[in-house]
Order: sequence, then C-alpha cells, then structure tokens
Amino acid sequence: MKQVNIGGVPEHFNLAWYLTLKNGEYKEEQINLRWQDYPDGTGAMCKALRNKEIDIAVILTEGIIKDIIDGNPSKIVQTFVQTPLNWGIHVANNSPYKTIEDLKGTKAAISRYGSGSHLMAYINAENHGWDLKTDLNFEVINDLSGAIEGLTNGSADYFMWEKFTTKPLVDNGTFRRIGNCPTPWPCFVIAVREDFIETNKEDLETILRIINNTTSEFKDIPSIDRNIANRYEQQLEDVQEWLSITEWSQSLIDKKTVTTIQKELFALDIIPEMVSYEKLTHVL
Repeated sequence: MKQVNIGGVPEHFNLAWYLTLKNGEYKEEQINLRWQDYPDGTGAMCKALRNKEIDIAVILTEGIIKDIIDGNPSKIVQTFVQTPLNWGIHVANNSPYKTIEDLKGTKAAISRYGSGSHLMAYINAENHGWDLKTDLNFEVINDLSGAIEGLTNGSADYFMWEKFTTKPLVDNGTFRRIGNCPTPWPCFVIAVREDFIETNKEDLETILRIINNTTSEFKDIPSIDRNIANRYEQQLEDVQEWLSITEWSQSLIDKKTVTTIQKELFALDIIPEMVSYEKLTHVL
C-alpha cells in the first residue's frame, strides 16, 4: 500500500477529507493517505512541502503562489474551494479599537511571514488606502491560540482569520469582530510537490477523484450542517450561512485568476516578479 502524506487546516472546509478517510475510500484503492493538521496555516504547510514532510497540501491560493515563486518546488493541481475566504478582522473584546480605520499603524498578529494572515493584512491595508511601509506592523503568534494570547496581553492589536472559524471566540467574548476582508479570488487550492507528481501521477488522480466525488455532493450529505456544528463547535445557523455561500471546485484554477492574484501580490511588493501560469500549475 502506497503511503501519501497530506496537510491542511483543521477547519470545516476540510471535513470532506475527514469523511473520505473515515470511510476508508483511499485504502480501497491501496493508498494509505495520512492527514496532518496544520493549525499554523499556510506558512507551515509551505515549509512542510519544501521539507518533504507532506506530499500534498490543501492551502491558501495566494500563499502557495507566493511560495512557489520564492522557490517551493510544488505545483497547483486543482482549486479546492472556489469561493473567496471571508477574513474577519478581530480585536480583543476590551480593546479600545472600534473601526478598521482605528487599526491604522497598529500591530497585526500573523501566524508567520508569508502566511495568509500576513498577506491579507496587506490586502486590507490597501483597501483602506494605508501606507504599506509605515501603517503596517506585525507580531508573529503562530496560530489561533497564539492570537488569543497576543490580543489579550496586548503584544498585538488585531488578527485576521476566517470569520466562521473565529465566530465561537466572538460569541464567548474573547474577540470582537470589527470588519471583514474577503479574498478577491478562490480561497483554497490543492498543491503537490513536483517530484510526487512525476512519480505518483495515477495515485494523485485517484485521490482527487475520491475527494471530488465527495465535494461535488457535499451539501447534500444528510445532517451535514449539524455534523459540522458539532465537530467544530459552531452555531448551527452560522454553519448554514457558511454552507450557503461556499462552493467547492473540481477543476484547475484558470489563467486569468492566477494573473489577477499575481498582479495584486506584485503591486503590494509581496512577490518580486510575475511568472508564467505553467510555472505555478500542473494539468493532470
């Protein structure tokens, strides 16, 4: 049986992977797919791909594009979630900040440099006309628990993370959400190390076929809203709202979208150059 290592965030977006693993669907095809949670997010998964700790990552689109341009020997093989990610902008509940404009020049908590929380702080700053050199400061907090600590003790002032994931922390009074910042592109893609693609093409195609069969029918799974609410400790109405606005994909991200993302990252000085669509993607 072939062992394949895959990583992703331990969030509701990836429940389809958990379900297919629980059902033993990969083992039926002689593939031992081993899932690894990465609560630290995209930056940690980029590092794991580079270090060959994982073969596949379900990862933020803008983060993996940046890291491939920076030398990560991986390729995007498919979009996973087609809809944008809605980033909530959070402060500590007792924070004096009331509006996004109040955050200008303060310190953003980020999981690590090059992560989604880092890149989206730039997108948010640009949306509000801030000076990207003087109005942005960062504090590395690693993950969500680090953000709770950082905002509570004042070492950071605000934190951007997917709003439904952080909603329980808003509900219990740990965070206060003062705004949202959606990504202007599909949020999650599936990226694979180039050497794995070259030597395990059939296994990769099998894995994608299995997960795509589940995501294409995901919303029709009986009681899926209740299962998500219980597993991720979320309110049922929040899960139902999330399901209503979320669409999965079974195809490769298109050239126009990749160009749009690169133009944005380049304008923000996050990437040093724009590269060809073929350098970032692989058609199976």
